[in-house]
Amino acid sequence: MLSNILKNFSILKKFLFINFIFFLIISIFTLIYINNIQPSLIKEKSTNHYKIINNTIDHIQRLNVNFIQEDIRKFLFSTKFLFQTIDRVIIYDNGFNSISDTDTLDLDPRSFSRNFGILETDILSDGKSFAIDQNLDNSQNNFFLKKILEDYSNSKNLNDPFTFTYDTNDQFLLLSVKNISIEDKSLGYIAVIEMANDIKFAINERQNFVLRTAAIIALVILIFSYVLNRYFLKPIKNLVHYTEIIKGKSKEDTNIDQYKNRKDELGILSNSMDEMTSELQNRINTAENFSRDLVHEIRNPLASLKSAAEIISDSDDKDQKNKLIKIVSHDVERIERLVTDYSQMLKDEAAISAEKMVKLDLKNILNSVVDDFNNIYNSKRGISFKLTSNGSENYYILGIENRIEQIVANLLDNSVSFSDDNKEIKVTLNSDNKSNIKLNVVDEGRGFREGDTKKIFKRFYSNRPDKFGEHSGLGLNIVKNLVELHNGSITAKNNKDKGANVEIIFPRDNS
Repeated sequence: MLSNILKNFSILKKFLFINFIFFLIISIFTLIYINNIQPSLIKEKSTNHYKIINNTIDHIQRLNVNFIQEDIRKFLFSTKFLFQTIDRVIIYDNGFNSISDTDTLDLDPRSFSRNFGILETDILSDGKSFAIDQNLDNSQNNFFLKKILEDYSNSKNLNDPFTFTYDTNDQFLLLSVKNISIEDKSLGYIAVIEMANDIKFAINERQNFVLRTAAIIALVILIFSYVLNRYFLKPIKNLVHYTEIIKGKSKEDTNIDQYKNRKDELGILSNSMDEMTSELQNRINTAENFSRDLVHEIRNPLASLKSAAEIISDSDDKDQKNKLIKIVSHDVERIERLVTDYSQMLKDEAAISAEKMVKLDLKNILNSVVDDFNNIYNSKRGISFKLTSNGSENYYILGIENRIEQIVANLLDNSVSFSDDNKEIKVTLNSDNKSNIKLNVVDEGRGFREGDTKKIFKRFYSNRPDKFGEHSGLGLNIVKNLVELHNGSITAKNNKDKGANVEIIFPRDNS
């Protein structure tokens, strides 16, 4: 039930609601605690009253005191040590007439010589209670006490001590009464009165403490809620709004920049979200541009296929049909290669994001790739691949091994496409300084016709070898992207004599 209520709340409302519940629970237990304080303190004092009452009755019985005014008065005076902690002791006969009163013996300067007003009393066991006006005089007080004794004598508490409380404007009084019975003969009653303002003070002090604490806790919760909302929840809400703007492709201005300068986790999150959004937008733009380029590249062979198909259906010339069939086959291979390489490039981009760079020996990777190409093309076309490097030097870089292999393989494959049979392709590895490693792939083909060789690294660049169906125009573009992924650079140029030279510079890993 509670979870269903909370799930539709905001974080701030959840925080306030949960704090309210805890605050309510604590308040209930606090009220129970305060309500139990007074009975506990009264019980402690009334226990002392009962001891005094029992000791007094024992002394009366032991000393065989006559239950007359003079003897009881002398007895109270002689046993005044029993009442050092009590304000007033009154002994009554069975007719509820006062026989002796410590108030007239001057046993203690605290003895009652002033009026007291009763606001309320505890309920007796028979359900009766008393409430009289304030500022009663002594005769009225005595009348009230006699009324208490009358009800006590008719209650189920007879023969057991019983304590009443009096709560006035400035006093808290305890009255304990018990009948005096010796040898099963009821002689009268004894009443013990004590001013217990310390109980009222203790209760008020705890109540004030609870109220102060509650006010402080409420203030702290409000301050914390304000800080939580202003510095945490509001920025999070704005970040959520930022994602909704991006998702909806809205042109609404975002205010994420105000959080990017923060040094806390929200600042890190804001920068991360902004960078992630920029990266996603770049990828989306790249994908859209790539798709447009791919559609454009496919449209040309499709137009060629359409024309060839129309001519084949109308032509009866066998040689012409064979020539057109070769064109159709060539265009189909071209489209197939475009789609295959495009699909592989998307897979590579997804895989790269999960791959980690490690320390690699570039020379070992080159040896492996060059050996593979020698095994394939040396016997097939007589093309040989030669790796030269300074054998005593280490060529360590930070990279992804299969991506480095892909870079080298694409460059060698590109050189093979432009090389005649029985030619040599050189792979050289050098270190121009302590910071960089230089990798060159040099062939003996016809070289680049472009004055600006940067064009060859663009997607679907149109200057292709004759067997274009074997290539998609993506190879060098993929190489460039992978080189930049490894914080390297790539350039291309023609050799002085003949052929092309592609150069890659990787940053050396000196760790």
